[in-house]
Amino acid sequence: MSISTASSHAVQPTRKQVVVATIASLLGWSLDLFDLFVLLYVAPDVGKLFFPSSDTTLSLASVYGSFAVTLLMRPLGSGLFGSLADRFGRKRAMITAVVGVGILTALFGALPTVHQVGVLAPILFLVLRLVQGICVGGVVASTHTIGTESVSPKWRGLVSGLIGGGGAGIGSLIASIVYAIWSSVFPGPAFDVWGWRCMFFSGILSAVLGVFVFNSLEESPLWQQVQHTEAQTAPKAPVRSVFRSYRRILLVNLMITVGGGSGYYLTSGYLPTFFKVVNKPPHNIVSEALIAASLVVILAAVVVGHISELVGRKPVFLATGVIALIAVPFLYHGMATTHSPEALVAYALILVFLGNAAYAPIVAFLNERFPTQVRSTGTGLSWNMGFAVGGMLPTFVSLAAGTTSNIPTALTAFLMAALALYVIGALVIPETRGHFE
Repeated sequence: MSISTASSHAVQPTRKQVVVATIASLLGWSLDLFDLFVLLYVAPDVGKLFFPSSDTTLSLASVYGSFAVTLLMRPLGSGLFGSLADRFGRKRAMITAVVGVGILTALFGALPTVHQVGVLAPILFLVLRLVQGICVGGVVASTHTIGTESVSPKWRGLVSGLIGGGGAGIGSLIASIVYAIWSSVFPGPAFDVWGWRCMFFSGILSAVLGVFVFNSLEESPLWQQVQHTEAQTAPKAPVRSVFRSYRRILLVNLMITVGGGSGYYLTSGYLPTFFKVVNKPPHNIVSEALIAASLVVILAAVVVGHISELVGRKPVFLATGVIALIAVPFLYHGMATTHSPEALVAYALILVFLGNAAYAPIVAFLNERFPTQVRSTGTGLSWNMGFAVGGMLPTFVSLAAGTTSNIPTALTAFLMAALALYVIGALVIPETRGHFE
């Protein structure tokens, strides 16, 4: 079944509308990932306070397990908020989801620890993670469509990288800066008492900032266009429509999004923990390296995203996948064995560049795979189902490693397996550049 989107009632966005939509998409995803990165930056601290264990890797696995729980709920959020975005507009879904994520993040800072309430502490922690996952899935369904739907076709690749990877880089950059601030205010043992709580409390700022920016956002011009013809509006059950009519497309998409998600979570996502438990450089080196890595994420995503508009999505997926497959073993080995802070940072930045270049064109690619009537739902489900798998891999890495000394080897094995799937997906997908209904 195909849903036609031809319409004589084309809605041309103004320059202001394009700029605001792009900024809103970028900021919405940045704030969302800032809220998620907070947990990754304090994973060892949270592990001791909510999932204590004599085995450091087991404690870390528990924390990443709670992170994976959030990811598993994201497809549900995509279904709920994606349906809302397809039926009633992208703006409403975006505001609700972003504000929800910010408020829930702040609530983590108020939770009692195991030493205060016993087993109730990890239960409350996991419940909040479940609810947060639904809102995170909703952010993807809206931010990953309204920006690319509003810009000129020649800029869709760049905006794809800007939203997907640039948003991740800005989100991690904000988290890096916030971490640097609170680790300075609460140095050493004091961070285990108040620093981690203040990291989570910072989430309320993202909710306030989100409302302020999104207030001036206009609705997607493509979504407005299909509303002029009653027969073209979104189906009453967009999720059912995606699984019934676009099932094969969804399955192939997952090969790309699983690989892209793994590239993100096993490089940028695991980097703070890698530094803390494998290399253990001074706090100032960690902060500087993470800030630099965030800037590299933005650079990689924007540049590679725009290249995909010039040469096509498929060649970019293939090239980044193959290069990453070859380089990953050398980079992780180098990070694990070097005693030079400069070399450690250099290896990390190259790894981050490759990991994030892999998913730079994914936002545009997914948007081009679905028509406007079900685009938010289809894009959100494809992204969140794939990235959920990628986001669970850090948990399996920690479990498979057994000891912190084995973490680099485990990271290499899991990331190479995911990249192999990514390359296979790149071989079977069609070229989608310019196919935007």
